[in-house]
Amino acid sequence: MGNRSGKYIWIALIILFILAWAKKDEISLFLNPQPGVESIKFTGQESVPDSQTKSEPLQFARQETVLEKTPAPASGVQGSVSEKRTIIVSSDEKINIDVFEKVHAAVVNIATTTLSVNFWMQVIPSQGQGTGFIIDKRGYILTNNHVVENAEKIIVTLANGKKLSATPVGRDSASDLAVIKISDETINEVAELGDSNALQVGQKALAIGNPFGLGHTLTTGIISALNRSIMTEDNTQIDDVIQTDTPINPGNSGGPLLNSNGEVIGINTSIFTTSGGYQGIGFAIPINRAKEIAAQLITSGKVARPWLGVTPISVSELSGYLDFGIDHGLLIVQAASGSPADKAGLKGGNRMVIIGRYRLAIGGDIITAIDNTSMSDANDIDRLLLKKKVGDKVNVKIFRDGRLMDIPVTLTEKP
Repeated sequence: MGNRSGKYIWIALIILFILAWAKKDEISLFLNPQPGVESIKFTGQESVPDSQTKSEPLQFARQETVLEKTPAPASGVQGSVSEKRTIIVSSDEKINIDVFEKVHAAVVNIATTTLSVNFWMQVIPSQGQGTGFIIDKRGYILTNNHVVENAEKIIVTLANGKKLSATPVGRDSASDLAVIKISDETINEVAELGDSNALQVGQKALAIGNPFGLGHTLTTGIISALNRSIMTEDNTQIDDVIQTDTPINPGNSGGPLLNSNGEVIGINTSIFTTSGGYQGIGFAIPINRAKEIAAQLITSGKVARPWLGVTPISVSELSGYLDFGIDHGLLIVQAASGSPADKAGLKGGNRMVIIGRYRLAIGGDIITAIDNTSMSDANDIDRLLLKKKVGDKVNVKIFRDGRLMDIPVTLTEKP
């Protein structure tokens, strides 16, 4: 009996020991009570004794371009020093900001409505968007021809959001330029036109436009190359254009390409892409050419272009079939009757030959140079004439009957 009672006592002691071990933290807290803890309230002020004046509410400092220290309050609170954060604006960022502020008010959004006929002979309206910029306080706006071509309705949205109806003044598909006009009562800002002849590769370039309808978007890049040639949608070749990596997207067409002074140096016109989106290659028409074309469109509604009046073919293309006595130049197949070339005495072909599947008139003069610029491709004449005006005289060097000679030609307006 005694042995059994002893076992029960040991079991009870073991159980009590286990319970005491499990409750050791509570027992320790009971035996060693902590001081009372007051509740803490988080506020925007520092906690100070009642005998002292409370510090001012916590405030966020305005952005500054320098680092400053604010002295402690007069109440004597020590160590209360706040520092204003440093915001650095680089010189490049400053250029971007200044150019946008200077120019954006002169940039406009252009929305057009064109009409087309579907398979069932129903007239279907379609919408288009582009960009333009104000070049004169009389309300003239310069943009791309393809932005407003065939438009039945043109709505211009100014930088302040005001919408105005615009009327076409003139278009030129050969340069992809057009001028439209709005009421001059609302004109406050005009874009400053620069000098595209002074451009250099690597120079900073900025664009302001309305890509995908997102008004007054600024993008930046550089002049990537000069004197590029591009083909328009109607297969017209435009030479001497500016290449830039400044992002240009649908809706940017017709907007200004700018230099670091905020001067317009080009009109954004197209991009090169294999995906349909921007890939770092954009093109702009030089502003110096645009000035001349815009002036003609405003004064007469059209562009008077000079012509020579010849149908040429490169001698190098025929060298494997015929011997002309010279291995370069442009053979005049035909000189149009009454053209500047015809009046100056340039001769076209006088006998026909068959080369492959083609009939060709040969025996005419071979143009080797115009104004000391060598001619080797049929497009060389067009490129040179783009730099000339109606009434200009050019010196045409030709090869005739085994010898070179110079023929002066006065350019007239292309019919």
